[in-house]
Amino acid sequence: MKTDHYLDARGLMKRFGGHVVVDDASFTVPEGETLALLGPSGCGKTTLLRLLTGLTGADGGSVSVAGEILTGPGVHVPPEQRRVGMVFQDWALFPHLTVEKNVAYGLRSGDIARGRAREALDMVRLADLAERYPQDLSGGQAQRVAVARALAPRPRVLLLDEPFSNLDTEFRIKLRSEVAGLMREVGMTAVFVTHDQEEAFVVGDQVAVMRTGRIIQQGTPTDVYEHPATPWLASFVGEANLVEAVAEGQTASTMFGEIRLSEPAWGSCRVTLRPEHLLIGNGDDGLVTNVEFYGHDTAYAVELDASTVQVRGMAAPRFRPGDRVSLTYSGPDVVAFAAGGPNSNIPDSQDR
Repeated sequence: MKTDHYLDARGLMKRFGGHVVVDDASFTVPEGETLALLGPSGCGKTTLLRLLTGLTGADGGSVSVAGEILTGPGVHVPPEQRRVGMVFQDWALFPHLTVEKNVAYGLRSGDIARGRAREALDMVRLADLAERYPQDLSGGQAQRVAVARALAPRPRVLLLDEPFSNLDTEFRIKLRSEVAGLMREVGMTAVFVTHDQEEAFVVGDQVAVMRTGRIIQQGTPTDVYEHPATPWLASFVGEANLVEAVAEGQTASTMFGEIRLSEPAWGSCRVTLRPEHLLIGNGDDGLVTNVEFYGHDTAYAVELDASTVQVRGMAAPRFRPGDRVSLTYSGPDVVAFAAGGPNSNIPDSQDR
């Protein structure tokens, strides 16, 4: 039976000197699924991975896989006994070894190592390249070899630390879809670290967003995008208009009319409206100040009184700077944040 809490991290803490790098971080990964760990550079993602592997000792909290405690009070299972694989940013293939020997590196017993290497290469569909050397591979093939090497010891969990960070944009887009499909095909439980929101949504069955050492929210990509836990998170996972509103139960009054809320709220608040959910048309609500055409859609900046909102239309430009337009909201129920409350969009240094 599939386990919803196959990988379970609870209250993880790590300090270096007086600096808290991982701060009470908790998340779970169901068996056979990929969790995208998303956050800006320097938020503690790599340190969190090292706590999962056991390469770095935790100052608090616990890690368990399939119910086995790997890190906890008085418990620290060594990295080599955890059966947790790791794919690093630079892939780290040995240029003097063949693909098969790269994959088998570190495995004991020649026959077993060769068998495991062939098995792993079959998983990533590279068995026919076993005798090649890394310099004879494309970037995508080299990445798959790195994944195969991590799979060869048959880990229970696979960790990938920004594996596409050194690739150009076009190749990165192609490869992330391939790797996401591969993880699902293999049925591997994985944690994929990235600072790229689009990449996280493509790769992750679930997404956990990290900021200043904390996990702020975990959920499906749809949940995180449509129901962000904080205004900062709303802006981090996409463009967001934070609009003043007055809430009364399940609805909020805004400059765009009554909008339904995902959770009841009362009083002054701000609601998050995505640009693609604002419909632009002829009218006199505001002034178009900027237009950017991207081929598949058009971005507008519209000035309304003293504020500017962003609008996305799935068509070629219909309006130009200087045009007067109307805006209406057409989208899902939205999240309300207390005006100036604890969820306000404050700088990183205060967000603790």
